[in-house]
Amino acid sequence: MQSFLDPAILFFVFGILAGALKSNLEIPPQISRFLSLYLLMALGLKGGFALAKSGLTPEVSISLGLALLLAVLVPALGYLILRRWLSGFDAAAIAATYGSVSAVTFITAVQFLDTHGIAYGGHMAAAMALMESPAIIMAVLLANLVRRKEAAKTGATAGATAASAPGPLSKVMHEALTDGAQLLLIGAMLVGILSGEAGKSAMQPFAGDLFKGMLSFFLLDMGLLAARNMGKLRSQPPLLIAYALGAPLVHAGLALSLSVLCGLSAGNAALLMVLAASASYIAVPAVVRHAIPEANPSLYFGMSLGLTFPFNILLGIPLYVSVAQRVIPG
Repeated sequence: MQSFLDPAILFFVFGILAGALKSNLEIPPQISRFLSLYLLMALGLKGGFALAKSGLTPEVSISLGLALLLAVLVPALGYLILRRWLSGFDAAAIAATYGSVSAVTFITAVQFLDTHGIAYGGHMAAAMALMESPAIIMAVLLANLVRRKEAAKTGATAGATAASAPGPLSKVMHEALTDGAQLLLIGAMLVGILSGEAGKSAMQPFAGDLFKGMLSFFLLDMGLLAARNMGKLRSQPPLLIAYALGAPLVHAGLALSLSVLCGLSAGNAALLMVLAASASYIAVPAVVRHAIPEANPSLYFGMSLGLTFPFNILLGIPLYVSVAQRVIPG
């Protein structure tokens, strides 16, 4: 219950209520974009400062390795499950959405750990950056495989199949690996590592003092956006709604098992659980809409933003942290 009294979470709830009431309250897109970039820059700096202090420890290497492993396992598992009920294109798009990560969910989790005095490693920001792209690349490869199978059934030539594809894989990979938000996070982290403790002191008013207020403002906007996308799910099959709420729990459980097996701390395990449980609603939909135009955007976008994101912000984060603390001794 205490997590619901956090100002950032309360602003998110307020945004959902305002959106449900069809209020004309709106955050201009330019401001929303600025807030998103600010949060990523501040998070990258915090991670860089922490890495400059701790150095490259075994837990850092293990955490990053587990992040990459989950970035492959989660979309692969999602595709195998969803392919039973959906077309190959929709299954690949949803698998990519849930295989990638939500930066805002991760940032909210970091703030939650800070508020409750739970230690974690700044390198987990790097884990988030590593987990964003593999799912997109896997989805595009799966979609191309589906196209070839459909072409074989219809007797289309290889040239016709290639012509129907939205673009070369190299272009999609370039977009996935050079996304501006991801590059900003990595660049800010490098700045933090290079500037160290002196940089931390200099940037404290920007990356520290303002962080909570900026996050609250951004979550207000996310609450409004989530409320407006919940209506799109009314016509969707109950199976997809169950997946949007159940998959995060399964993915978080997988991350916790790997964390216990590899000896991660409770704080790092909790953040790995949050990353595995989150679903992208910005980077992946933008790329997938171009790379897999055959997929239905209302499915992967509506599920991630209308259900999974609110679930993780309101219930998931405190649940994952509590379970990690109970399973992993402090």
